[in-house]
Amino acid sequence: MARYRIGLIPGDGIGPEIIDEGVKRLDRISELEGFDIDWISYPYGADHYLETGELLPENALKKMSSLDSIYLGALGDPRCEPGILENGILLKLRFYMDQFVNLRPIKLLEGVSCPLRDPGGVDFTVVRENTEDFYVGIGDRASIGKSRQHLEVLRSLYSVKFSLDVEVDGSEIAYQVGVMSRKGAERIIRYAFDLAVRKKQDRVTAVDKANVLTSMYGFWREVFSSVAKDYPYIDTEFNFVDAITMWFVKKPSWYQVVVAPNMFGDIITDLGAMIQGGLGLAPGGNINPEGVSMFEPIHGSAPRYKGKNRANPVATIWAGALMLEELGEEKSSEAIVNAIQAVLKEGKTLTKDLGGTASTSDMGDAVAEKLNTFY
Repeated sequence: MARYRIGLIPGDGIGPEIIDEGVKRLDRISELEGFDIDWISYPYGADHYLETGELLPENALKKMSSLDSIYLGALGDPRCEPGILENGILLKLRFYMDQFVNLRPIKLLEGVSCPLRDPGGVDFTVVRENTEDFYVGIGDRASIGKSRQHLEVLRSLYSVKFSLDVEVDGSEIAYQVGVMSRKGAERIIRYAFDLAVRKKQDRVTAVDKANVLTSMYGFWREVFSSVAKDYPYIDTEFNFVDAITMWFVKKPSWYQVVVAPNMFGDIITDLGAMIQGGLGLAPGGNINPEGVSMFEPIHGSAPRYKGKNRANPVATIWAGALMLEELGEEKSSEAIVNAIQAVLKEGKTLTKDLGGTASTSDMGDAVAEKLNTFY
């Protein structure tokens, strides 16, 4: 019997409520399918930080490195400095575990209202690079005059240092530096092509802004074209990021697998969440195919709804299904998604964001009941 050790980080705001529903569904499917889950809970989030001043210590990261996966609720709290939880916990985990794939299924389930007049079949996946681009987090400000500045990026694939002589006249400036490596671009692009092969799809779309940001995204196109030669049976195309946002609205059914650099992937997946019915239905995975991956809903912690049993848990439950798929439990993953689909199509149990009055636990219970009908 398979046994999985999964780290549990409920997080902040509505996180504990929605993650509880996810855990219940995963425990139930493990009973039905005959595998075991050992949950290892971690306290990291706003309350722990405010009580101790600690975000995510190195010894915890080392222990998490032996897990099979991580299940995250949500992070963010207005009592804390903006971004400190996200940078000190979420991004720290992504970078430490080298979770270079951000996976976002964009699927409009039956019974879900879409803001588009005629959406067609919305069912594609965005593969977002998760550790490079402008999100490496290096940049600075420079006042009028001369200065020398040092910037550094350390990754598992490489390290790079910048020493800049800055001379400013007329106005104080701010700048941000993006970094893209050949190895980093190649591995995420190859993951996208391999995903298309696994899903029996025949088109991969690459996103960039190579007409303006020519150095980095011209490089991205070069690497994409090189990798594509290994998959001659898959059609390829390039879309500028501004154009693809238009086409996501006009003809979302065209897309199958979309691969994007970090920043543009962040932007287009939020649009993807809207055309699949809203953030309450949008799961995500931060994946290291050879290491520890982490799964979460892509929405925030919604602190004003904390403890009110109102949040939609579907994105979190679906994120659990993504986790099972990554662990090799494809049948269990499919059963959970089918149960979600059945509940939404039936339309009797819908949370407020979907036009209903059901509570968080009502929705979780409805998914559990549908799961039972499959066995």
